[in-house]
Amino acid sequence: MQSLKEFYKEGPGPSSSHTMGPQRAAKKFMETYPNASKIEVTLHGSLSLTGKGHLTDYIILETIKDIPTEIFWDDSELAGHPNGMIFKALGKDGSEIDQWIVYSVGGGTIKIEGLDDGSGTVPEIYELNSLDEIDKYIATKGMTYFDFIKEVEGEEIVGFLGTIFDSMIRNVERGLNTEGVIPGSLKLIRVAKNLFELANKADTASEKEKLLLSAYAYAVAEENASGGFVVTAPTCGAAGIVPSLMYYYYKDKQFPKDKMVESLAIAGLFGNLVKHNATISGAEGGCQAECGTACAMAAAAVSFLEGLDNGQIEYAAEIAIEHHLGLTCDPVEGYVQIPCIERNGQSILRALDAMLYAKSLAKFRTNSVSFDVVVRTMKETGEDMKVEYRETALAGLATNYFEDNKLKK
Repeated sequence: MQSLKEFYKEGPGPSSSHTMGPQRAAKKFMETYPNASKIEVTLHGSLSLTGKGHLTDYIILETIKDIPTEIFWDDSELAGHPNGMIFKALGKDGSEIDQWIVYSVGGGTIKIEGLDDGSGTVPEIYELNSLDEIDKYIATKGMTYFDFIKEVEGEEIVGFLGTIFDSMIRNVERGLNTEGVIPGSLKLIRVAKNLFELANKADTASEKEKLLLSAYAYAVAEENASGGFVVTAPTCGAAGIVPSLMYYYYKDKQFPKDKMVESLAIAGLFGNLVKHNATISGAEGGCQAECGTACAMAAAAVSFLEGLDNGQIEYAAEIAIEHHLGLTCDPVEGYVQIPCIERNGQSILRALDAMLYAKSLAKFRTNSVSFDVVVRTMKETGEDMKVEYRETALAGLATNYFEDNKLKK
């Protein structure tokens, strides 16, 4: 597995694979060929089908604005991943200098095909790549998950995660204090602030908790949908779930920051395992890979914060993914708005439910399905899922929405 520094990234929404990844690829290509007279970029697969709604063309043109750049759209998928791009650098006479095939594989991570120097890739620093291996190792060493992360990453990971945590808190607060309409043809009104106000008028503590968590998740998801600055956790499309938990336990439950940073590290470890062994890309695995993974991350983090042991933490994370299995990614108009924003609010509530189940059920029996098994199952489910339901906006809500609203093109 790669470092958590590659897992948690700060950048512009609305999509880590459609915005952050192409931005990184464009920047690297431009830096490699600064003297090109023209650059051509062809977007393939999901990048082509939903790129307009995800601002893919906009971010590429903004990144390479000093060199004339033309964008082409091709719905066909390249061999390596549904999110494929071909960058071409052209000389003054129009001849091709070089071309790169680049894949945006989720969470803002890119892979450049055929480059031996490692450009576009990040080295793997974790030798143990399954939870079973990690659990056996830390059991023999008497370590916690956080101890293990620091052993692999070094003490500097604590400072990095502290910075990421601070960014998450700012993102929630910015979303809570912003009103108006989210950009795009759907004309969705931002409601995070309204949910927050409702929460503070709630009749019961349970209702207040659910509305607060939802408000925080909506705050970040609405920021992301507006192209604002967010943290991939594990992606932009699911970016509201983990920050919602961080904000609630830090601001409302008054947990100390060092404890919150530990929980963020543990969330990252579980998310990193999914990224390495399956996928966090909606174009490759559906929304089970995005919100399902984020829900598992939040479930692991809240289980740690509530004092559950390692077995219960795994149980909670497994439950969270298990009950997102098969979840499609069918964004209306290609925007990260419907059903994405609401789904962030739902998933953070399910994360707390998963923690409660793990805490309670573990008293009576051991978990029958391991985290590693459910991750493998998620990968297989994504591979079996029809392409129309994997971030292409070709089926599901993305098409039926217009039937119901008599807006069918």
